[in-house]
Amino acid sequence: MAYAIARLKKLKRGNISGSASHTARERETPNADPTQKNIRFIGSLDPEEQLEDLVLAKIGDSEQRRKIRTDAVYCVELLLSASPSYFRPDCPTLAGYYEPQKLDDWLEATHQWLADEYGNRIVRAELHLDEATPHIHAYFVPIDDEGQLRCNHFFDGRQKIQQFQDSYYQTMQLIGLERGLKGSKAQHQDIKDFYRIVEEGRNLEVDELSAAQLKAKAADRDRANQRKQEMEATAKALALENEQLRRRIEQLEQDNQSIKKLTEWSTDLALDDVAWELGLNYDHDRWWGHGHIITIGGAQFTDLAPGCQFQSNGALDLVKHVNKCSQSTAIAWLGERFGEVGAERAAIAHAQKVVADIIQTQPAPQFTLPVEDKANWPAVEHYLKEKRGILSDCVQMLHNQGLVYADSKANVVFVMRDLDGNTKGAFLEGTVNKFSGYELGTIRRDSWFYFTLGKKPTDKTSNAALCESPIDAISVAMLEYHVKGIPENKTLYMAVSDPKSLPVERLRNVAHVQVAFTQTTVAQAVKKILPNSKILKCKTGDWNSQLVNFSRQLQQRHLQQNQEELEL
Repeated sequence: MAYAIARLKKLKRGNISGSASHTARERETPNADPTQKNIRFIGSLDPEEQLEDLVLAKIGDSEQRRKIRTDAVYCVELLLSASPSYFRPDCPTLAGYYEPQKLDDWLEATHQWLADEYGNRIVRAELHLDEATPHIHAYFVPIDDEGQLRCNHFFDGRQKIQQFQDSYYQTMQLIGLERGLKGSKAQHQDIKDFYRIVEEGRNLEVDELSAAQLKAKAADRDRANQRKQEMEATAKALALENEQLRRRIEQLEQDNQSIKKLTEWSTDLALDDVAWELGLNYDHDRWWGHGHIITIGGAQFTDLAPGCQFQSNGALDLVKHVNKCSQSTAIAWLGERFGEVGAERAAIAHAQKVVADIIQTQPAPQFTLPVEDKANWPAVEHYLKEKRGILSDCVQMLHNQGLVYADSKANVVFVMRDLDGNTKGAFLEGTVNKFSGYELGTIRRDSWFYFTLGKKPTDKTSNAALCESPIDAISVAMLEYHVKGIPENKTLYMAVSDPKSLPVERLRNVAHVQVAFTQTTVAQAVKKILPNSKILKCKTGDWNSQLVNFSRQLQQRHLQQNQEELEL
């Protein structure tokens, strides 16, 4: 049975630097494997940045710090892990080894727990992979909701410490971990004994073994297994490395073959070879014959014969010019003289030239929105409010911003824009029939239906909610409004039809991203692209159904309250 493990240590100001130098490996650590890289997933990667400076910055100005007692707890080091049997169920004694998927599940769950439980009061968190069992060191600055440094508010006494561990366990049970013994009378154990008792599966805050017993037991076990573990770990690592190298070599060989074929196929036939096959004779840097005097320079040729003065590129055009034939006849001639592959090379090179010329000279068609029909707007507005449960103020806001309107067929037109606000497409939803889809010419990869809400309309977006359709994006905004009101900070609500069209670079600069896709596979794909995002679970088939149900419940509640007031 595998257990979740949560441990804490209170740090006074004078202890912060020592703890940081250990966790950041700034000093020698006997049990650490220097070939393994630890991962800092919260906090700056700048090696010059000091933990003590981060803690003091989080606490506040110097005036406030002068009021703090000299023996006050400035920071709490949280140590989070699980039994070795969780990370490596088939070989729990194989120190340093772990199953990647097990590690990823535990890291993601722990990262989410830290964010939900402590938010930005966690100033640094590191995943350690260079010791026997994966574990996390996180540094929490105990500031209460009023901005005061109060460690006792969070960790004063056994009951609050157990609450801290219970909270972590409730999250860890989702990935199959158990809680250690609760309520034991044993003495508190130091963090240094963590590696000795982790496999016992007990709660590190209330473990029943003394430090001396643990050390003696661990020493006996280590002497018997150390050599075997080292050999097994080395053999496993070498086998894995060899397999990775073998696969990499195979992939490189395949890539080289593909590049070679692509290079050959994208290269036109040599014009000198084609001129020779055409029966021309080479003399004084020119090809003569059949009334032609042709000079060749790379892929370009020029006919200098009197009254001709013709210039073009490529083998196909050279054959057409000399033989005075059509394109299909020229391809057939090339196939006879240079084989099917040679004819295809000439045709591809010719096609590439034609494509390049078209792209350079022909303007691309511009997207045009469906024509607005103001006479149909009342019907569309009624549909959005009554059928879709969207508040009148929200419908009017989107309409006034030009993001929603009606077309001649009484469709709802949701305007799609790029991130600079340029119209690039539209999504249509029928109010009379069940039609829905994109307007012809919509650029789906670079445009989205989106809008923002927030009491503080700053330029920087603090939050974002990503949905599958425009109606779902509006529905998520309405559900949040019913529960919390208008967002305090600027929040982006965006419809993204496919993960490959995500504006990834812009979203990575958003602090809190919520993934509200109802399809689990799509939501997980977005989560991989944006690892710090949070998946929202929809209670119904889609967010609009959830909004409609919620709106009906509100209406029933209001009717009941009105009835009760009338009876009084």
